[in-house]
Amino acid sequence: MRSDFNPVQNSMLRRHARAFVLLLVAVVVLNACAARTVDIEGTYPSPNIPPLPLTLGVYYSEALQNFVYTERSDAGKDEYLVNSGSSHMELFNTVLPAMFQQVVVLDDPAMANERGVDAVFIPNIDEFQLGMPQKTRLDSYEVWIKYNMRMTAPDGDYIADWVMTAYGKTGQETFGSAEGGINDAAVAALRDLASNFSISFTSVPDVRDWLQPRLQ
Repeated sequence: MRSDFNPVQNSMLRRHARAFVLLLVAVVVLNACAARTVDIEGTYPSPNIPPLPLTLGVYYSEALQNFVYTERSDAGKDEYLVNSGSSHMELFNTVLPAMFQQVVVLDDPAMANERGVDAVFIPNIDEFQLGMPQKTRLDSYEVWIKYNMRMTAPDGDYIADWVMTAYGKTGQETFGSAEGGINDAAVAALRDLASNFSISFTSVPDVRDWLQPRLQ
């Protein structure tokens, strides 16, 4: 009787099977360790205020456009990547046209004179902090953002440079996932920014001094 047993082939099959199992384990482990991405999405109200009779240029730096905050575990591993750059641009693209007679988005601040704007507004994020319930022992998700707001003349000369902060909080019980809690806390912070920015803009001392002769 002929036997199909081949020691060499059998050994190769065992090695391939072992390698396949190790590969599957590696994929499972990597997926379990991979940071989860949260793309912030929300809507922002347009302020109901009289627009200033000025043309404002706004420049969104690459740092703002591509802003991503990384939340790390106590062991230093990436847990969440909070991508909020596009939400910041959406917010300012909603708020600024209500505050100024005309708004021009600039690809480069050096184009300001060519585009005939009265001033250039450049928002940037200095700090972003995320409070997770499992770390803060609070029953909520919290987001705190510190901004640097800058205005320049069309030729680049200084007009104003000031700091603003925004805070958002949402209850943990509202959401079935951490991603939902992070998103809504971030959207609440952005709405807080929209409200404070539109109300306080003309009270910033250097902005007020620059505006005064232009509004007479």
